Amino acid sequence: MATLLLVIGLLLFILLIVVHEYGHFLIAKRNSVEVEEFGIGFPPKIAGKTMGKGIFRAYYTINLLPLGGFVRLKGENDADKRQGSFGSASFKVKAKITLAGVAMNLFAAMVILTVLAAVGMPKFIDNQFSIPRDTKVITQRTIASYVEKDSPAEKAGMKYGDEIISIGEKEVKSSDDLFSATEQYAGKDVQIEYKREGNIQIAQVKLNDSNQEQGYLGVAPGDLVLQRSTWSSPIVGIGSALQFAWMTLAGIGQTLANLVSGNTAEAAEGVAGPVGIFALLQNVSVAGLPYVLFFIAIISVTLAVVNFLPIPALDGGRLAVMGIFRLLKKPLTPKTEQAIHGTGMAVLLTLVVVLTVLDVRRFF
Repeated sequence: MATLLLVIGLLLFILLIVVHEYGHFLIAKRNSVEVEEFGIGFPPKIAGKTMGKGIFRAYYTINLLPLGGFVRLKGENDADKRQGSFGSASFKVKAKITLAGVAMNLFAAMVILTVLAAVGMPKFIDNQFSIPRDTKVITQRTIASYVEKDSPAEKAGMKYGDEIISIGEKEVKSSDDLFSATEQYAGKDVQIEYKREGNIQIAQVKLNDSNQEQGYLGVAPGDLVLQRSTWSSPIVGIGSALQFAWMTLAGIGQTLANLVSGNTAEAAEGVAGPVGIFALLQNVSVAGLPYVLFFIAIISVTLAVVNFLPIPALDGGRLAVMGIFRLLKKPLTPKTEQAIHGTGMAVLLTLVVVLTVLDVRRFF
């Protein structure tokens, strides 16, 4: 089941990028900017066909590398003044097209979170946005989010993601319940009941008599809480997306502050690359579908926030560069534009490589 959810999560992650690019596509078509190609995946091309009606009509391609998608507009350079080109559009239209991907990712997150609010949304933080009078906890369980090597938990056969049901005669529904139970049975032989992928496991094991180093049981517990709303689901979905967008922005600011102050280790802890995202998704998939969807919604919010930032090569950066040259009343030549965004892309790719190395050390 966890493997299936991991695959679903990866497909949804790719879909987020396709949705982002389709935002550019739709606004471009709506404003008479020609779309030369909309690709799912990246070249080499496998197949292509012109299809669709109205603003949806375009040349669509399926490509070999399943890394998202892309949209190729006519005349993407700001200096291209051919009719129907991106460059010939007004600055207002260019801004709409450029930021459409950001809007689509934020909208996608709001939709996912609204659905989750109606059926059961994970509670990720204590002050998570909700309407208290219309919010009800529907499930609450405790899992092993980490199992110490050679600990009583490992000897009992427990693994990451197992749901802890009881310790001795004590039922476990929260981390506090677990701490209370293990303290009560410290140093004693006790029966542990836990669940893995729907199957109940029972083991007899002796707990540590001290809470030092491993703890009594040897697990780091994680509380999984699902809460549901009814009439306020859309409000909760929108409010949660905006709350996580602000948290993401604040987190980026803190990471930059750590870099400036020389705290590179702390800065690295606050970000993750492709390998880190895969590892986190793999961990989340153990908890169930609501948690996978919640993770995808957070990723969608993150894509929106990051692409909004004025970083060369990203959407916000492209718009910022065009705006600056207009304020300076200087032409933005193709050579200059390519140099700015090419440098930005080189820096971003270098950052991805560095993060990948750090992620491998951190997660594997």
